[in-house]
Amino acid sequence: MLVMIEIWTEKYRPKTLSEVVGHEAIVERLKAFIKAKSVPNMLFAGTAGVGKTTCAIALAKELYGDSWSRNFMETNASDERGILVVRSKIKDFARIKPLGAEFKIIFLDESDALTTEAQQALRRTMEKYTHSTRFILSCNYSSKLIAPIQSRCAVFRFGPGSDEAISRYVRRVAKAEGLDVTKDGMAAVVAVSLGDFRKATNVLQSVSILSKKVDEKSVYEVAATLHPKEVKEVLNLALSGKFLDSRKRLYDLMINRGLSGLDVIRAIHREILSVDVDDRCKARLIDKLGEYEFRIVEGGQEDLQIEAFLAQLVALKG
Repeated sequence: MLVMIEIWTEKYRPKTLSEVVGHEAIVERLKAFIKAKSVPNMLFAGTAGVGKTTCAIALAKELYGDSWSRNFMETNASDERGILVVRSKIKDFARIKPLGAEFKIIFLDESDALTTEAQQALRRTMEKYTHSTRFILSCNYSSKLIAPIQSRCAVFRFGPGSDEAISRYVRRVAKAEGLDVTKDGMAAVVAVSLGDFRKATNVLQSVSILSKKVDEKSVYEVAATLHPKEVKEVLNLALSGKFLDSRKRLYDLMINRGLSGLDVIRAIHREILSVDVDDRCKARLIDKLGEYEFRIVEGGQEDLQIEAFLAQLVALKG
């Protein structure tokens, strides 16, 4: 018998704006719009997993109550990015009269994926139906949206969740699920999530399948990432002139964890400032690290580029 696994990211999504963690200033602005009964078009900009969609849905629930889904439409521009989605799906919903409310809300996720032609069509749709529809655009890079759209929106910039905010959220989930999160386990969840509430939730759920105890070891195992101590070990071996030892140790970790070259580059970037070398050397290492990341992104062979970076470490200290 197939057992369906509940997705915690939806289970613990805040139901109201007051439950949103880590974006108190943004929540206060949204509540002020609701209180004034004057909700503008809005642009939510920020990286993935920081709460943009959560705030949009919580806002709709605050405005419309239990019937929020009748006046709220969510669409993802990364799936439907052409002009047809604006001319048909979005325009058709905007034409419909709001049900028991002054206006409807169209939430367009990943709007920076829209083509320029689609954005121009969206601009005209926003102008035409401003009396009955409000638009909330969510994006990672607001600079990819045309200026006329940006100027029509109140802009909200979502930063990554702070360590304290992620910890508060993790404690809430852990309490509800009966998990025992150790002190080092909490630090590990905060470290691997990088301010991403969604990733923190997924890590907790993955660990909980194996054990109710969430400690440092289990977090790094399920997160498939390098432990800071492991990264420092590789860096220190290379800086000590032991190129072959550092190469072997890194490859062993990459194979065991199934890591890509970019995963390794980013793990090194997080730890490179704490290695025992002078600031000038650290600056040169970061410069080289950026160069090798670019090479991998552009299609360079990952193992060759990683080896080349380790060789640079040996040469700089040699």
